[in-house]
Amino acid sequence: MSIFEKLTGSLDDKREWRAMEKRAKALPEDYFHAYKAIQKYMWTTGGPIDWKDTHRIFSGLLDLFEMGAAEDKEVTELTGPDVAAFCDELIKDEKTWDDKYRKKLNDTIHRG
Repeated sequence: MSIFEKLTGSLDDKREWRAMEKRAKALPEDYFHAYKAIQKYMWTTGGPIDWKDTHRIFSGLLDLFEMGAAEDKEVTELTGPDVAAFCDELIKDEKTWDDKYRKKLNDTIHRG
C-alpha cells in the first residue's frame, strides 16, 4: 500500500463505494431514503470499522432492497417495524467503532 493510499484510502474501495451509491440512487425513492437513513444510523452509532465488513453489509442491503423493490414490497416488510434493531442485527458480529473506542478507553485507564 502506497503512502497516498494510506492517507486517502484505496482507489478500488472508493470505486466500489461509488458503485454502491449509484445502485442506491437507482432504487425507488422510499427505498433510497431508507438506505440513506440506515447509512446515517450506522455511522452515528459506530458502525463497522473494516471496509470488507462495510462493503458486505451495504452490498447485501442493496441486494435486499433491489429484490424488495422488484417485488413491490414496503421497506418495513423487509426490515421489520424496528429498523434500528434490524441495523443492529446486521452489525452484531462485526467489530465496530464503539468496540475500538471502548478498548482504547480501557487501555488508557489501565495504564494509569
